[in-house]
Amino acid sequence: MKHVLVTGGAGFIGSHLCDALLARGYAVTALDNLITGRESNLDGAREAGAATGRFSFVRADVSEPWVESDLPLISKFGLHGVLHFACPASPVDFDRIPEVILRVDSIGTFNTVDLALKYGARYVLASTSEIYGDPLEHPQKETYWGNVNTIGPRACYDEAKRFGEAVVSTATRLKGLRGGIVRIFNTYGPRMRLDDGRVVPELARQVLSDTPLTIHGSGMQTRSFCFVSDLVEGILRLFESAVTDPVNCGNPIERTILEFADAMQKAAKKSLSVRMLPGRQDDPHRRCPDITRAKTLLGWSPQVSLEEGLERTLASFREDLAK
Repeated sequence: MKHVLVTGGAGFIGSHLCDALLARGYAVTALDNLITGRESNLDGAREAGAATGRFSFVRADVSEPWVESDLPLISKFGLHGVLHFACPASPVDFDRIPEVILRVDSIGTFNTVDLALKYGARYVLASTSEIYGDPLEHPQKETYWGNVNTIGPRACYDEAKRFGEAVVSTATRLKGLRGGIVRIFNTYGPRMRLDDGRVVPELARQVLSDTPLTIHGSGMQTRSFCFVSDLVEGILRLFESAVTDPVNCGNPIERTILEFADAMQKAAKKSLSVRMLPGRQDDPHRRCPDITRAKTLLGWSPQVSLEEGLERTLASFREDLAK
């Protein structure tokens, strides 16, 4: 039995990773301090692992000292892999808990890398398209070094992820870590927090409550939206490979925020007014991945259309609002 530790396992992407790993036959430990994650996101994982003892949830902070005895499945199965996905990623968190973000991608990365090195485990770091900042290259290739404001309001996230990449790449080059880095572009789907502050849950909440849609800036800034099941497939292909170079995972179809707002209304069968708000400082004007490396090395590209993804996402958000 191959055991995988998923930090941030009760979060949006982390919980979907737990489900997918269990479906592939792995044993899984989800570690999360629940500062932004929700235990209810793991209901399916608990059910899937209940009969075989292949799933464990551990409430802990990966940035704090912890011992392997805190992870009961290590003594049972050893440790085959570590997926470090613990980090608040919402703009509303950048002002609310910036030190938490800085610690989890620095101290937390050191802690998980050390654990992976001890067991010879495969390691994948959740990085982000934010390391490219407000890019001067378009679309963004993994070879682009970025255009980041190191002292701006987003720096706690952007720079922490860049530092995390440095930790993983150094350990891979010098210590024999079997490390991988996935640079995640805009991802959406069920289990996102409705108060997340990012464009998908914000517009979804507004469209479902029949309130005007709010857009920061001109609305002409672009993003590329990838459904969470596509992203998870790309992450697992990277995890199960020997690739150590950073890999972009995202949808290469670029849309303006105004176009996305229109798609959201069509999916909800609504027609609402749009209210423009001041733009956010350092908000990237264009964002779109070059996924040539993912296609070539992993045979991966997104499969879920925006229309299908939004329908599934809105159905999930309706259930959340009903609760």
